[in-house]
Amino acid sequence: MSFQQGLSGLNAASKNLDVIGNNIANSNTVGFKASRAEFAEMVASAIGSAGGSNAGIGVEVGAVAQQFTQGNLTITGNSLDVAINGNGFFTLTLPDGTAAYTRSGNFKLDKEGNMITNDNASVMGYPVDPVTGLRTGTDPIPMVFPTAEPIPAKQTTTITAAFNLDARATDAAGNPAATPPIPATPRATYGTSINVFDSQGVAKPVSLYFQKTATANTWDVYDALDDPTAVPPVVATPIGQITFDNNGAITGPVATPPATGFSLPLTVNPTPPNPNNLPAYTVEVSLDKVTQFGTKFAVSNLSQDGYTSGELTGINIENNGMIMTRYSNGVTRAEGQLALSSFRNTQGLASVGSNNWVATFESGQPVVGTATDGSFGSLRSGALEDSNVDLTAELVNMMTAQRAYQANAQTIKTQDQVMSTLVNLR
Repeated sequence: MSFQQGLSGLNAASKNLDVIGNNIANSNTVGFKASRAEFAEMVASAIGSAGGSNAGIGVEVGAVAQQFTQGNLTITGNSLDVAINGNGFFTLTLPDGTAAYTRSGNFKLDKEGNMITNDNASVMGYPVDPVTGLRTGTDPIPMVFPTAEPIPAKQTTTITAAFNLDARATDAAGNPAATPPIPATPRATYGTSINVFDSQGVAKPVSLYFQKTATANTWDVYDALDDPTAVPPVVATPIGQITFDNNGAITGPVATPPATGFSLPLTVNPTPPNPNNLPAYTVEVSLDKVTQFGTKFAVSNLSQDGYTSGELTGINIENNGMIMTRYSNGVTRAEGQLALSSFRNTQGLASVGSNNWVATFESGQPVVGTATDGSFGSLRSGALEDSNVDLTAELVNMMTAQRAYQANAQTIKTQDQVMSTLVNLR
């Protein structure tokens, strides 16, 4: 008589209950992946015996396999909560320097501006150019944001203008001898203004005025009006000219390096009284979008690239992992892009707790990239991925495992009764 089968069944059923209990305990854990116990038969010998003559000697737990199925997404409204919808893992660096991976996107910012998890692991991403939004590196680095101090001011280097000059305009000087007389056109008729910033973030309004000349398709550009009240009177001079072809498309001025396209250099003197004696600086006025058609003067876009210093006010993460930051000076810019990792064999990952996994020989090395690229899923900001535990199914599995445990205990009891009967034979 052998108690081996029943004992192995008790051990396997107990292990199965442990796995089910762990799943149920983590049914509300963000990014948790359920596991299942997979059983295997044990036999005394598989080779060298007549077929069918080997009795099984029980059962063993062949593996505890995690199920990397997609969990439901729950909207939280917290901009630092991020869920992966599809393939991939967030890439982390644990406090001890170990690389780790997680599906739990409930991230935080510490007082230094580091993007971290609840166990202080650094969230990894790619550096980007804040102006172009393009990645500037190939290796992920910890994501850090300027929460401890404001971002510095940026001096204006370019004004981008898009407007239409009325092709019906006549020479601004007028023609009193014409019939009927053509009056002079005030310079302010075609004008606009915008604030630019010096190197210390001090704003100064800059005006641009356009006067039609006697030459066809040609306009003088001014940055000031005449001041007849000054002593002596001040007469502004043009800073350049804009020319057009007969189709209303701009043909000049052609920019000189390092600028490209059609632009005019504009010299800006810092706002008086200029106590820090800042020097004058040059701003390129980009005119590529300027036209001359037979409609009234209208400005469709006037922007510049400078700003004063600003504090971080908000963070938003786009579906491709691009991290956009907002500042109190009105600037919104890209600060980084979250890195995702994928594995050829996710079942080979080793769980190290806190919803983290580490790579093993079985999982293979990670393929690192960004959301929406290749086979990587997309990200959802303001949401979290729920545990993929099916609580109803786990409760049913628990009842089944309990019955299996009881049945195996019954086989041991029966074996004991049979043994007692044999011992008591006379």
